[in-house]
Amino acid sequence: MTTTPPTPVANRGWLVMSAAVGINLILGSLYAWGVIAKVLADPKGVWHWSKTDASLPFTVSTAAFAVTMIFAGRAQDKLGPRGVAMLGGVMFGLGLFASAFAKTPLLMMLTYGVIGGIGIGLCYSATTPPAIKWFPPGKKGVITGVVVSGVGLAAVYVSPLTQLLLEKTGVSQTFMILGAGAIVLIILFTQFLSNPPLGYVAAAPAAPGPASVGAAAPARPAAAPRVELDWHEMLRRRRFYLLWAMFVLAASAGLMIIAHVAIIAKEQAGWKWGFVPVATLAIFNTLGRVMSGFFSDRFGRPRTMVLAFLLQAINMCLFARYTTPELVVFGAAFAGLCYGTIFTLMPAATADFYGVRNLGVNYGLLFTAFGIAGITGPLLGGKVRDLCGNYDASYAISACMLLVAAILALCSDSRPEESRVAAAGVKPA
Repeated sequence: MTTTPPTPVANRGWLVMSAAVGINLILGSLYAWGVIAKVLADPKGVWHWSKTDASLPFTVSTAAFAVTMIFAGRAQDKLGPRGVAMLGGVMFGLGLFASAFAKTPLLMMLTYGVIGGIGIGLCYSATTPPAIKWFPPGKKGVITGVVVSGVGLAAVYVSPLTQLLLEKTGVSQTFMILGAGAIVLIILFTQFLSNPPLGYVAAAPAAPGPASVGAAAPARPAAAPRVELDWHEMLRRRRFYLLWAMFVLAASAGLMIIAHVAIIAKEQAGWKWGFVPVATLAIFNTLGRVMSGFFSDRFGRPRTMVLAFLLQAINMCLFARYTTPELVVFGAAFAGLCYGTIFTLMPAATADFYGVRNLGVNYGLLFTAFGIAGITGPLLGGKVRDLCGNYDASYAISACMLLVAAILALCSDSRPEESRVAAAGVKPA
């Protein structure tokens, strides 16, 4: 039997996925703030900001990012990804560009924090949903992992690029260059974003032996029909709150390490090259996003979550004993690997349990957990360090949070709630 060459529609998914990765790589400019803040807070520099002042724009940006995800996700579901991502790219770039003229923390909180953060939320909400809609359910995890890996991988190139620009041009022109580049590149990538045509069903991988050509079959023949819930229905289901709590707990533990790993390297290992564990963590963060997608497609999201949370809990229990540069790098790598899984497993689980039609707003609501974690994680490490003189208690607290997250993951079921109640002959609530 002859086979028909893949149609342009069938190949479109790979193009959409590549464009989504490209956009996320640009959004990783958010990681440039750590390098810029160091210059702003340099007592020998010209800005003379306090460390608190230098941290505020990033904090505001993270909060604006998380909140915007709800409304941006809704807009993406209704209007499509291209226009939403294009608007986000323009706002993100303008926020960076306008920061060149902001000379006070308050103005920088408005430009970099509010405007830039809203831009990130708009763009990020329009990358994962359209990409996974082009692929069968059996590839949902790995496609999600590849798309979100762009943000993690960005940290590898953004920090040295920003450092080079600062040395050559100064803070103001660095903001201008990063902002202009973000606008141009994101607008370019958005031209390749699109949702599948109405009624499109992604074909499952061909089974061994002869198979009919062009037939669209589900990736798992025995699976229940796809569930499509809107955000009202999702919020009435217990699993959403389990996922939200897991997100807060696991992300808080990871962000505690991310925010303080350079200081940990200096205090526990007497190592001044704190950028090495930072870069290592970023690389393994990216790797964790891709690997967790691959494994969760085969073993299920909850099982993969349990494994990742338990391994991270063990790492947290051992972190106080990482007293050499080599051990700190190992701990940072392991923390990044496990932390990265969250950003693949959570959107993939949202799509599994509540469908892809309203994935933008549904995951946007779940993503508010990251906004909470962005405050609690770094604050936990800082407060414990100030009170106790070391990070030992914060490691223990983080380990406990991860154990609770693993228990919550065990309480969840890999099948949609609707399929379980249907199997029991009861109408879902």
